[in-house]
Amino acid sequence: MFKKTLILVILLIVSVMPLMAQKDIVRQKPLRVAVVGLVHDHAHGILGRENRGDIEIVGIAEPNRALAERYSKRYGFSMNLVYATMEEMIGKTKPEAVLAFNAIYDHLKVVEYCAPLGIHVMVEKPLAVSAEHADKMLSLAKKHNIYLLTNYETTWYGSNAKAYQLVQQEQRVGDIRKIVFHTGHKGPAEIGCSNEFLAWLTDPVLNGGGALTDFGCYGANLSTWLMKGETPETVTAVTQQIKPNLYPKVDDEATIIITYKKTQVIIEASWNWPFGRKDMELYGVTGYVFCKDGTNMLLKENEKKDAESIAAERLPADRNDPFIYFANVIRGNIKMGTYDLSAPANNEMVVKILTAARQSSKTGQSVVWKEYFKEKQ
Repeated sequence: MFKKTLILVILLIVSVMPLMAQKDIVRQKPLRVAVVGLVHDHAHGILGRENRGDIEIVGIAEPNRALAERYSKRYGFSMNLVYATMEEMIGKTKPEAVLAFNAIYDHLKVVEYCAPLGIHVMVEKPLAVSAEHADKMLSLAKKHNIYLLTNYETTWYGSNAKAYQLVQQEQRVGDIRKIVFHTGHKGPAEIGCSNEFLAWLTDPVLNGGGALTDFGCYGANLSTWLMKGETPETVTAVTQQIKPNLYPKVDDEATIIITYKKTQVIIEASWNWPFGRKDMELYGVTGYVFCKDGTNMLLKENEKKDAESIAAERLPADRNDPFIYFANVIRGNIKMGTYDLSAPANNEMVVKILTAARQSSKTGQSVVWKEYFKEKQ
């Protein structure tokens, strides 16, 4: 009888433990975040996010009152959270961290204000409009010991994580020789981006370019990660303006070629694809890995083996959402690798690649990395 009772008690404890763990997670103090800007359509990601008890929005800085009211009605947040300026909002709400959903050009202003106050920052991709802006931002983050992360949709794709595992950790296809990225969609106007988003996304100063910036950054980010931060040797880019009636100020078609010592990367960034796509072809010495989307993949290890279809698993709970990831980094639960997808060193490289690509497109010449950036230092 005693033995049966003991077994029942043990089973009860084991069954309750997961619930206790979940309860403890909920009880953790939520990260107090403020939103700077609502003019980036990616702001829907935080405003429409379900309340998991891990993130608390304490303030929103948006001078466009009509835009804020439109989002308030859609998502149900109080207009009492909304302030006309970043400075007033931060002064009144004292956030631990800021999420920037403003023009890329204004990312620097956010870091210039937040870093001295010890407020961590996550911006939407890319980190900055230029290498000069990125250098200032990273210097401020380092000086004031804050985290400065960059968010990409593709960071949370299980397929990209699986590709890294297969190629870099398990060496299933040999050393990387070529990576080809296809990223883009029909165009921001064609897919229905908001007028507030289009106003700066199609501005060469506020966005730093058109499709080259908007979608070229994905391949630059992933290739820097897959190449473990290796410095490129050259960057060559060709841009076109196929729809000047819609995008009179910026490119809507871009191809970027990055050469490394033993690898070539081709980034096809476009506002002219017949449909949205973010896929990757990764070729090694013996085989290839294709990421068709965030889940579906093909693996061919060598010439003798048939290609194998793979469904990548969803990333772990602490790494499949940009905001919980940001919170875990700040809380010390996750330590970022130097060239992880969200990390500063990776995204400094991304901005340099985009800066070199714009220069190449302008001059019609390949940019030799060491020569060009030596002059800029």
